Amino acid sequence: MNLSEIYTEVIAEHSKSVRNKKHLAAPTLVLKGRNPSCGDEIELELKLKQGVIEDAAFTGSGCAISQASTSMMIDLIRGQNLENAEELIQTFLAMIKREITDDEALEILDEAAALKNISNLPGRVKCAVLSWHTLDEGIKKQG
Repeated sequence: MNLSEIYTEVIAEHSKSVRNKKHLAAPTLVLKGRNPSCGDEIELELKLKQGVIEDAAFTGSGCAISQASTSMMIDLIRGQNLENAEELIQTFLAMIKREITDDEALEILDEAAALKNISNLPGRVKCAVLSWHTLDEGIKKQG
């Protein structure tokens, strides 16, 4: 199995997984994101305590890319403080824009680095970044 096949498998696994796709009991922050060009819609639910994302989940509908990207993002941000979450967001967005291409610099993204080649598919970029932009806007409003 080559690297491309592994990445495809990771994306498929996350898009079908329900471990992060649920409602949280008493979230402290709910953020809604929508991609009008394709109809993807997500609702991020976060439990914040003293600037730390204690838990996160999402609901919504959309293509496999948007669902997988959101699930991967949640795995990364859970347990992070808002500053670290913001660093992850900016790294992911820079990866998609091809501003960061060094694999070592992308290691902090863990499985989300599997979406690196989405930048080759311009029509799918908005799907991949929907949840990341939604979270970014929500964090900036908190600050």
